[in-house]
Amino acid sequence: MINSLTARIFAIFWFTLALVLMVVLMLPKLDSRQLTPLLDNEQRQGLMIEQHVEAELAGDPANDLMWWRRLYRAIDKWAPPGQRLLLVTSEGRVIGVQRNEMQIVRNFIGQSDNSDRPKKKKYGRIEMVGPFAVRDGEDNYQLYLMRPASSPQSDFINLMFDRPLLLLIVTMLISSPLLLWLSWSLAKPARKLKNAADDVARGNLKQHPELEAGPQEFLATGASFNQMVSALERMVTAQQRLISDISHELRTPLTRLQLATALMRRRHGEGKELQRIETEAQRLDGMINDLLVLSRSQHNNELAREPLKANELWADVIDNAQFEAEQMGKTLEVTSPPGPWKLIGNPAALDSALENIVRNALRYSHHHIALNFAADSEGITILVDDDGPGVSEADREQIFRPFYRTDEARDRESGGTGLGLAIVDTAVQQHRGWAKAEDSPLGGLRLIIWLPLQQR
Repeated sequence: MINSLTARIFAIFWFTLALVLMVVLMLPKLDSRQLTPLLDNEQRQGLMIEQHVEAELAGDPANDLMWWRRLYRAIDKWAPPGQRLLLVTSEGRVIGVQRNEMQIVRNFIGQSDNSDRPKKKKYGRIEMVGPFAVRDGEDNYQLYLMRPASSPQSDFINLMFDRPLLLLIVTMLISSPLLLWLSWSLAKPARKLKNAADDVARGNLKQHPELEAGPQEFLATGASFNQMVSALERMVTAQQRLISDISHELRTPLTRLQLATALMRRRHGEGKELQRIETEAQRLDGMINDLLVLSRSQHNNELAREPLKANELWADVIDNAQFEAEQMGKTLEVTSPPGPWKLIGNPAALDSALENIVRNALRYSHHHIALNFAADSEGITILVDDDGPGVSEADREQIFRPFYRTDEARDRESGGTGLGLAIVDTAVQQHRGWAKAEDSPLGGLRLIIWLPLQQR
């Protein structure tokens, strides 16, 4: 087996080309209608018939007025059963031929006219044999034998040999399986590499030993790919460890800060400065929590998934959001609740996605939030509208980035860590969906989530 892909392509290309050339050049020679020498028994039979015809003509006196009659009598008498004899005079007249056979006979006479080397040739279901020399006094005739072909070629084979282009097409069709095998063998390692790359894109950082097999070029590529996956896995592990360590280290002074704030409040009473310190400490604590959630979700795309129903999955999230809206003096309207639509996913991640997008609307709306669920044959669409200040068109694609802040009213004064929508986008993409933002009919921002339904 050739291990080099370059050598394999080169060898199969030239082998296929040689096969096509060989078929094109050699197949016409296999045409049974080719002019071929007689077998020994055919040669003996022809000579015997020749002698009988000569003897018959010698015993039948010539008649100048109807000279051809004696020729007919001779060839009719000594023609083998089921066969016919033809005589060609020195002037080129053919005795014993029928009108519809004249073209065939003339063609054969033009190709075989040497009585020392008689030939045979098939014309469809007829075979011509000859010539044999017949002497009739001072006249010389050429004797031909017309008989049924022993194994006539089919009309399709005859058509193929008579049409070189058709022969070439048939040859290419015959060589197609070899070329298909070549294409398949070349594409197989490429498909493996593509599937492995898809796994990496989904966050599944595992090595693929099957890539390190096959042609040398793909073997080297597979080894490099596995090395890359190992390096990525080490980098991701190191990044997660770094974030975890940083978060742990940040929590220690943060806890001390919160403790010190509580002691100062006890000693000196409530104050604006203490309240401000406590608010920022709580915000920092929430940011650390969200950062850890985002980091884990971004590097853990292979979530545990299970069959879910939309109405059961998000029922608690909707109830909690409506309760929070009442506490904030706002209205959350569910214009179309979720139905019992089936999907496959991680309940915690999908809960978190909807919760973050609804909390975002609650945080920035003035008075009203609208929540709408719809489904078709492909997936579920969730619309969350608010009547807040909205987001400019230039910022709509950026708000799903971690820590991104707009220059408008949705800023730090409204609270939040800037990680909520990044968590939403990550969770939705893990479930092969998408999230986007656009203008809301309520005057603020509309956030849209689309998730695929479970395919039966």
